[in-house]
Amino acid sequence: MQLGSLNFWSKFRSNNKQYVVLGLGRFGRAVCSTLHQMGYEVMGIDSGEKQVAQAVNDNIVAHALQLDTTDRQALAEAGVFEFESAIVAIGNYIEASTITTLNLKDGGVKYVVAKASTEIHGQLLGKVGADLVIFPEREMGCQVARMLTRPNVLERLDLDANNSVVELVVPAEFEGKTLQELQLRPRYGVNVLALAQQCNSGGVENLQVNPNPHEKLQKGMVLIIIGSNEGIEKLPMD
Repeated sequence: MQLGSLNFWSKFRSNNKQYVVLGLGRFGRAVCSTLHQMGYEVMGIDSGEKQVAQAVNDNIVAHALQLDTTDRQALAEAGVFEFESAIVAIGNYIEASTITTLNLKDGGVKYVVAKASTEIHGQLLGKVGADLVIFPEREMGCQVARMLTRPNVLERLDLDANNSVVELVVPAEFEGKTLQELQLRPRYGVNVLALAQQCNSGGVENLQVNPNPHEKLQKGMVLIIIGSNEGIEKLPMD
C-alpha cells in the first residue's frame, strides 16, 4: 500500500479512540470489523437499511446509522463532524464519494481517508480535501503479483511511489557472506536497517537493529531493507 507519508499515519493513529466509516460495503465492513476488534469505537454509516442492520447484527460497530452522506445537514445532526478521523468507503459511487469527502472536510473533520476506484476519482478526492486516497483493489493486485514473483519478500511497506521498506529472506546468493562484503548500498542503492530470524508463523523474531556488518548471513535470516523500488527489484529473490 502506498502510504504516501508515515507522518500522516502517525497523526491519524495518535490518540484516536473513535472512527466513523461511511459506506458499509465489503471494504467498509472490513475496516469497521478490524477497528472494532482492536478495541476502537466505530460508527458505521450507510444509505442502505440492509447494510446498516447487517453491521449491527454482526457486531462490527458500536453505532450504525442509515443516512445520505451527501446531505451535509444530516451528517451534522448525526454528530459526524465531531469525529477527528473518518474513512470514506464509497469507492464505487464517484459522485457520492466526492461529495461526502467534501462535506467531511468542510464540516471540520481533521483526517479523512477516502477509497478511490479510478485515477480520476482519486484526483477528485484529493482536490476536495481528502488527506489520503487509497486504491484497495489496485494495491491488492500489486501485492498478489509481488507475492507470486517475489516469494522471499515477507512484508513490504511503500513509503511513497518510489521507495519502500521490505522484509527479505536472505537469498541463497547472500548466504555465508557479510553485509560488508555484499556492499548493498553501492551495488543496489539500499540500506539494511536490521537483521532478524524467520519464525515458524512466517513473521520475524530476534530483531537486530544496526546489525554488525561483519556477521555472516545464514539461511533463514531476514534482512529489513529500505531503498528505492528500483534498487529493491534488482536484489536477488531466489
